[in-house]
Amino acid sequence: MAKKKATKKSAKKATKKATKKAATKKAATKKTAKAAGPKKKRTLNPALKAPYTPSAQLAEIVGASPLPRQEVVSKLWKYIKKNGLQDKQTINADEKLKPIFGNKKSVTMFEMQKHVSKHLTKA
Repeated sequence: MAKKKATKKSAKKATKKATKKAATKKAATKKTAKAAGPKKKRTLNPALKAPYTPSAQLAEIVGASPLPRQEVVSKLWKYIKKNGLQDKQTINADEKLKPIFGNKKSVTMFEMQKHVSKHLTKA
């Protein structure tokens, strides 16, 4: 019985020591993080801002001026949502979208990127 009490006490001491060590490590890492200074603001890769000229079919939806790919996709989504062409992950093509999607009636969201990239050329 005395051994059981001794083992319980030693187990409690061990857990207290472990928690103290973890707390001091956390404090030390916080201090070094503060000493390192503020984080640098992340800059976008300039290639993501590169303008692309849309084809004639795509220009009917997004406009004829050169745009970054991100804006082209954003304008396409606005058109799709405005006209109610989305069913969960499927996009139902109307007369303007059919030539862009290779004359398919419907395309998944993931396939859309592949089809749109064929209608963009670097400006």
